[in-house]
Amino acid sequence: MRLILTAALLASASPLAAQVATPERPITDPKTVSSPANPDARPVPLDDIGVTRALYDAVWSVDGKQVFIATDLTGRVNIWRMDANGSWPVQLTQSDDAQSGLAVSRDGKWLYFSQDVGGNEYPDIYRVPVGGGVVENLTNTPDRREDSMLVGPASGLVALSTKLKSEGQTNVAVMDAAGKIRALTAEKDPAYNWIAVAWVDDGKAIIANRSNVDGSDGEVWRIDVANGAATKLLAKPKTIYQATGASPDGATLAVTTDEGTGQLHAGAYAPATKKWRWLPATPWEESSDIITPDGKTMIVRTNNDGRSTLSRVDLATMTKSDLALDPGRNSVAGIQPVSPDGRRMFVVRSGADSPTTLFSYDLAANAATPVAPMAMASLTPALLPKSQIVTYKSFDGTPISAVVTMPFNLKRDGSNPAIVMPHGGPTGQSQDGFSRYATAFATRGYIVIQPNFRGSTGYGKAFQEANIKDLGGGDLKDTVAAKSFLVGSGYVDPKRVGIFGGSYGGFMTLMAIGRTPDEFAAAVQWFGIINWRTMYRDQDELLKAYQRALLGTPEENPDVYDASSPLTYIKAAKAPLLSLQGENDIRVPKGQAQEVEDILKAKGNTVETVFYPAEGHGFQKRETQLDALRRTIGWFDKYLKAK
Repeated sequence: MRLILTAALLASASPLAAQVATPERPITDPKTVSSPANPDARPVPLDDIGVTRALYDAVWSVDGKQVFIATDLTGRVNIWRMDANGSWPVQLTQSDDAQSGLAVSRDGKWLYFSQDVGGNEYPDIYRVPVGGGVVENLTNTPDRREDSMLVGPASGLVALSTKLKSEGQTNVAVMDAAGKIRALTAEKDPAYNWIAVAWVDDGKAIIANRSNVDGSDGEVWRIDVANGAATKLLAKPKTIYQATGASPDGATLAVTTDEGTGQLHAGAYAPATKKWRWLPATPWEESSDIITPDGKTMIVRTNNDGRSTLSRVDLATMTKSDLALDPGRNSVAGIQPVSPDGRRMFVVRSGADSPTTLFSYDLAANAATPVAPMAMASLTPALLPKSQIVTYKSFDGTPISAVVTMPFNLKRDGSNPAIVMPHGGPTGQSQDGFSRYATAFATRGYIVIQPNFRGSTGYGKAFQEANIKDLGGGDLKDTVAAKSFLVGSGYVDPKRVGIFGGSYGGFMTLMAIGRTPDEFAAAVQWFGIINWRTMYRDQDELLKAYQRALLGTPEENPDVYDASSPLTYIKAAKAPLLSLQGENDIRVPKGQAQEVEDILKAKGNTVETVFYPAEGHGFQKRETQLDALRRTIGWFDKYLKAK
């Protein structure tokens, strides 16, 4: 059942009777949460956390002897080359702007990549010789975005997605070796996006997805590369079909769908016969991934309440076997992750006590070998706090799951500080992987909880859609209930709880201090939304389409916009607030942070706002990341730690 709260009900203190349907799971007694003893525990230096590298992309060379990764080893997201069996990384490119979206040309001579300008999210396609050399901008189109490259099996063509600044929709195109782009689709609806998934039939056709920006429905198409003729393979109103891979001949597609269940599940589909082959049912989110180049195996990812596992499925028998990876956050890495010989596959894993690591997974030996550990030596599992998945009931009885990261050596005496961390999205999910923020907080004595409030992915369509036209309503109550869960553990001082988030998590932070001004003693928000009306006026066309799916337009639903904007409530805020914002952010324009600053400063509140030049939605440059982390920790230490 989908839950929609009216403005009157939002204002009411009485809970609603109906709860949102989600997978069944036991409710956690908060008293079972405990702080383990560890005499060696100590705060991890913020510099060590800040320079723990992120992995943005990985791809094999054509001969499988080398790998290329996009990472921020130097504090900038650049490209590095390594021997496939391990070596010191050699830097291929150097730029202040982030580089990712890697693809190797079919002849093996060039490495293609995407690079934007100062985080503006409108990248061009570049190339560099795989042996190093001069970097070329192949497209040089400031008003058009090109990304999501997929190299074809013949003729040197590369499939990619393109989007004009003046439009919301994304289309599929092909690019030749000289960088000339030819459009294959001509989408008219600004709410729909196309992306290429797989080349089939010896490069004569492309399997592509057409999906609504809000994720409510998706279609699978086959596109003739020569003339752009598109054939619809799978489509149904308000149903998700998403192809993720295909056998080379196109006879079998790996597909994720919510058909008939309201929860994502994986299947193999034969377009010629229109026949499905399914895996056994699971209540949890299950997604297909690639089909290996020999067409025999499909990779599947199961997200079990915030912890993900990878499995391979024998397409002849649909037998499923798990990959030998520790629980946590696991995923296939890169858009073409299998080595040319078909024996190895890139996977990425992280856990609460294990920063992101790129593995080469030997499919025959069923074993993973680290390729690129990304963490400083001080970030070892023995010294890092552990996490657990908990479930509590929200105001209407709906079960809400959350990731709790518990510091070592705490006393259960109600004296400890805590931080609630709502995730971005709202169509996102906090998973039980590595978080530099949770690690920084927990090693400094803060208990951290990351709630998956209504609107989150992973718990079925009814739950994901339960905050439509109710942003900052029921989902905020779910978030405040996370604080109550921690207080119920006996560890937490209810007067020393802060709230921190970015993007939609920043919006939730602003909503929390405005709508529930006595719940949180301090707040930090990164690039959060204060005013949905000015957001709609100022943001990118694609994001406007997403906002319409969540709220409608300001003209259609003025009351919804009022009820869902922190602007309506922010004058009631009491908590000291720190806001951090990139100047080039196209998702949440910098004017949002300025509105917050102006209102609270005029009111006399404690407020500080920092704007970072040449940064977009999420901070890429090392010095920005470190500064933001230090400021965030310093803010909470000042206002939450005991005097």
